[in-house]
Amino acid sequence: MLRRIGAVSYKEVLHILRDPRTLAVMFLIPVVQLFLLGYAATTDVKRVPMVILDWDRTAQSQELIDAYRAVDAFQIVGYVERQEDLARLLDAGTAQAALLIPKGYGSDVIAGRRAVVGLVIDGSDPTVANNAYAAALSIAQHHSTEILRQTLHLDPQQMPGLDPRPRVWYNPELRSANYMIPGLIGAILQFLTMLLTAQAIVREREQGTMEQLIVTPIRPMELVIGKVAPYVAIAFVDFGIVLALGAIWFRMPIRGDMGLLFALSSLFLISSLGFGLLISTVASTQREAMLLTYFLLLPAIFLSGLLYPIQAMPTALQWVSYLIPLRYMLIILRAIIVKGVGIDPLWDEALALALFGFAVMGLAARRFRKRLE
Repeated sequence: MLRRIGAVSYKEVLHILRDPRTLAVMFLIPVVQLFLLGYAATTDVKRVPMVILDWDRTAQSQELIDAYRAVDAFQIVGYVERQEDLARLLDAGTAQAALLIPKGYGSDVIAGRRAVVGLVIDGSDPTVANNAYAAALSIAQHHSTEILRQTLHLDPQQMPGLDPRPRVWYNPELRSANYMIPGLIGAILQFLTMLLTAQAIVREREQGTMEQLIVTPIRPMELVIGKVAPYVAIAFVDFGIVLALGAIWFRMPIRGDMGLLFALSSLFLISSLGFGLLISTVASTQREAMLLTYFLLLPAIFLSGLLYPIQAMPTALQWVSYLIPLRYMLIILRAIIVKGVGIDPLWDEALALALFGFAVMGLAARRFRKRLE
């Protein structure tokens, strides 16, 4: 049995080595996807273009402008004299934020009165708007504290009131790369295993060599294992490559046990390979297999929590997400890599992946065996 499986695996390895396009898909595309998505799929919004409308033109208004210029959240792209010009720049997208300083702002600050300024945020892009809004308020509050300190000689730390002292665990810098890169690793791993497994078996049928394999003494299950085994090894190699690139290039900390991570990843691989095998029982050509892979992958990406929080989805879609194996894999990846946890908090996810994996693989193997017969 092992000899027959080894013969099929050896044949598949030779086919991979003789096909440069397949080699490129296996080892180059994961790296390209990691770099593209690692830089593009980020929630860190910096250097939001801001325009200034300063009707006061005092030293105090200039200090406020300098406070916004000093941080990398905003980039001042120009000054205007009229509100119509400000609206025109926002409409054109040249600016996504605007600071309006009314006349009399400086005298209000000097006199110790409440000084009012206007902040306009372009809300057409909610992600940029939310980050810009929070940054703008934070800068204004910090500058307000400095005004109290300088003009009224008050120390805000000595004043009565609430003194919150938050602490951020696991990701103190709040870098989105530390959250997104582990998720991208799971998505890339699923894409590769599904696509390559489906195409490997469909290719035999498309080229007319499947019938030659069927008439050999090889059993259907041995054929499946032999065809899939090389791609399991390749998937783990790709997993190690993108994990190393994430740690070295994107400075993603790896705090957990790598042995545990690879062990739980193998459960995820079973379900991905099962889906690939299931696609091979439906598709007749490699192009059709690729389209079906994308058809299954896109819902997985959107409903797994990779790009959007599951808690923000409608209740019906939250229930549907429980049927997505990638959801559980993302929890495992982020928990082990970012938080450094052990197996204790991840038993539910590991059990779910095991159930999904063996159920999908069993169904796919049964359909594949029936199609061969």
